[in-house]
Amino acid sequence: MNSLEQLREAEQALLTIFSGIDHKVKQNLQRVLSAFRHHSVGAHHFAGVSGYGHDDLGRETLDKVFAQIMGSQAAVVRVQFVSGTHAIACALFGVLRPGDEILAVAGAPYDTLEEVIGLRGNNQGSLIDFGISYRQLNLTGEGTIDWQALSHAIEDNTRLVLIQRSCGYSWRSSLSIADIEKIVRLVKQQNPNTVCFVDNCYGEFIDTREPTHVGADLIAGSLIKNPGGTIVNAGGYIAGREDLVEAAACRLTAPGIGKEGGATFDQLRLLFQGLFLAPQMVGEAMKGTHLTGYVFDKLGYPVNPKPFAPRGDVIQAIKLGSAEKLIAFCKAIQQNSPIGSYLDPIPDEMPGYESKVVMAGGTFIEGSTSEFSADGPLREPFVAYCQGGTHWTHVAIALQAAIEAVGKYNS
Repeated sequence: MNSLEQLREAEQALLTIFSGIDHKVKQNLQRVLSAFRHHSVGAHHFAGVSGYGHDDLGRETLDKVFAQIMGSQAAVVRVQFVSGTHAIACALFGVLRPGDEILAVAGAPYDTLEEVIGLRGNNQGSLIDFGISYRQLNLTGEGTIDWQALSHAIEDNTRLVLIQRSCGYSWRSSLSIADIEKIVRLVKQQNPNTVCFVDNCYGEFIDTREPTHVGADLIAGSLIKNPGGTIVNAGGYIAGREDLVEAAACRLTAPGIGKEGGATFDQLRLLFQGLFLAPQMVGEAMKGTHLTGYVFDKLGYPVNPKPFAPRGDVIQAIKLGSAEKLIAFCKAIQQNSPIGSYLDPIPDEMPGYESKVVMAGGTFIEGSTSEFSADGPLREPFVAYCQGGTHWTHVAIALQAAIEAVGKYNS
C-alpha cells in the first residue's frame, strides 16, 4: 500500500472521531460567542492606546472575555509576554516567595522551564536562586501520575503545585481535564491554600472545559499556540483567581502597575479574532494528530497518543528510532509548509533546550505551533513531536511526503 492509499484508509477509519471533534468545536465556539456577546464586543474595542497603555477599553474587555471563556475570575492577555514560558515564569515568580516549595506532580517539567526553576544554568535569577525549593513526583513505570505518592505529598511549605498538562518532550500521556480535576482534589484535601497552577500550553479548547473550570487556581499559556487561532503575532496569557493573576501581572510589569499597563500596539483586532477562530483551529489540529497517529501506527512505529485515544493536547509523538529518520521527517514537513519550503531543517542549539533540536516550522507566525509544525530533540529515542494544523487536509499532504521520506531509511 503506497502513502496515498494509507492516508485514504486513515481518513475513512477516523470519520467517527472527526465527527466527535466537530461537536466539541461547536460547544467551544458557543462558549466563545457567549463571552463576546456578554461583554458586548464591538469594533470600538479594536482601537488600542499608546504609551503606558492606561485606560485601554479593548484590552480590559479582552481580559474579561478571556476570563469568562476560561472559567476564571480574571485574566491578563498581553503581547508583552514573549512566550508561554515567559507567562509561566511570571506566574511562578508572582506567587512564590523565598522559603516556599514548588512541587511538580507530573514528572520532569518541559525543557524551557528547567532554567526558570534553576535545574540548569547558574546565577540567572531562577526560582532556586531566590530561595525557592523544588521537588518533583516522578511518574510510575507505566508513565502515569503516581496517585498514591500524590495523596500524601504536600508539605507545610508546598506553596504551589506545578501541573504540566502537555507531554512536553516526554513519552507520557498528556493530562486530561479529569486528571487535572483529580490532582486538584487530592492537593486541596491536604492543604486548601496550596496553589494549583497548570501549564496549559497546547491544551486550550481540546476539551469543553479548561483547568480553571475544575478547580485550578491559575493557568498560563502562549497566544501563538491554541488560543491565538493561528493569526495572533505574539503574546501569552495568565488566568485564574483574581489575586493570583494580579500578582503575576506585577511580575510582567511592576508592583503598583500590574494589569493596568501595557500598550497593545494595534493588535487588539487580531487578539479578539484569533480567540474567535481558536476552537476551529484546535479542532483541525486534533484531526491532524489522529491522522498522524493512525498512519505511523500502521507503519509499525510507536505513537503517543494511540490513533483512537482521546487527546489531551495538539501534540502527536512518533518514536522514529534514529536521528536520520527524525531529520528526514522534519525536512518533509518543512518542504510541504507554505513558508520557507525551500529550507532544510538542521539540528542546532536552541535557547532554553538541553539538547540540539531539529525543527520544521514553515509557519506564517514564527514559532507558531497552532500551524502545522514538527520538531524533536536529537537524543534517544529520536521522537518527532507534531503540533497544530490550520486544516487537517494540509496535515495529510505533508504526511504523505513524510511517510515516503522516512521509508527510505528502512532496511
